[in-house]
Amino acid sequence: MFLKRLELNHYRNYPHVEISTDQNINIFVGPNAQGKTNLLESIYVLALTKSHRTHQDKELIEWQEDHARLFGEVERRYGTSTLDLTISGKGKKAKVNGLEQKKLSQFIGALNVVMFAPEDLEIVKGSPGIRRRFLDMEIGQVYPSYLYDLTQYQKILVQRNNLLKQSFPPSTANSAMLDVWNEQLASFGVKIMKKRQSFIKKLQSWAEQIHRGITNGKESLRVEYAPSFGDGHFEDESVLLDRFMIKLSQIKEQEMRRGVSLIGPHRDDLLFCINDKDVQTFGSQGQQRTTALSLKLAEIELIREEVGEYPVLLLDDVLSELDEYRQTQLIQTFQKKVQTFITTTGLESVHLDQLDHAAVFHVSNGSVIDRS
Repeated sequence: MFLKRLELNHYRNYPHVEISTDQNINIFVGPNAQGKTNLLESIYVLALTKSHRTHQDKELIEWQEDHARLFGEVERRYGTSTLDLTISGKGKKAKVNGLEQKKLSQFIGALNVVMFAPEDLEIVKGSPGIRRRFLDMEIGQVYPSYLYDLTQYQKILVQRNNLLKQSFPPSTANSAMLDVWNEQLASFGVKIMKKRQSFIKKLQSWAEQIHRGITNGKESLRVEYAPSFGDGHFEDESVLLDRFMIKLSQIKEQEMRRGVSLIGPHRDDLLFCINDKDVQTFGSQGQQRTTALSLKLAEIELIREEVGEYPVLLLDDVLSELDEYRQTQLIQTFQKKVQTFITTTGLESVHLDQLDHAAVFHVSNGSVIDRS
């Protein structure tokens, strides 16, 4: 998978920019607050139609403009395609090869990316919500149907929570309506949980192998699914659906008193253990950083396994955050097999002697100059 060209119009601090990105390694160099991260973010948005930095789409549009447009030319093993995404106050319009896609889920997956940024350490040590977002974004670009199920689940969850807020003291009518929402919540919830279970099992397999290599066999990493009920080892969907419905009936009065949905995928979590100790609680900063690195490298291999080719790798000011050994491990992983985009404030933080045929772009106040 290869991003050959990127064009932005009214995106963040870029009125207009066109970049030929036809090298395996593309490095954006410049001082802070000049727009380097915006370039990597735009590639991420072109792949997933969402930013990893904000939930507010209006922040992606240049100040005093009414829309932003992102255009990319992507080369894959079955041919070259063009991706065109317009973001405005009215929503998003996405085109593949000039044809508008009725659903964004039909657009997502045309370009696969893995983003690695300093804040990804929060996946390991941050809140469960950060880990759920990580799961949703990564599963969604490999299995677009997951995004549909997730969207439906979230809509049902809003309606169910609204009903719960009105249900104390409980009435017969509200209780009957809650039973209807329960069936729908469980139906979509089970699909999400099964897909998360499958994804995490594959991620664990790759992450364990990679982490053992990074630590020279001294540490064993385990990634576990921690659902809001049960132990994460599910049977088939029908059995899980029964368990979901039984659990909902058991906590019905508690939910009505509190006015909120207490179980479901919206309360799932991920656990990381090194040598059987919880990394979030007991791990050193170095172990947490290595866990995050192992996760990202595992993502690369998992996507390659699922879609048949490597994703594009986005490294936002990461190399300077890693010690020399971890930086070498990362470079050796992506060298010659994964197209990589790197941001840095100075080339001294990048081991250029380890990189072959890198294109260097200097970024300054919304302009990009190719100096390679």
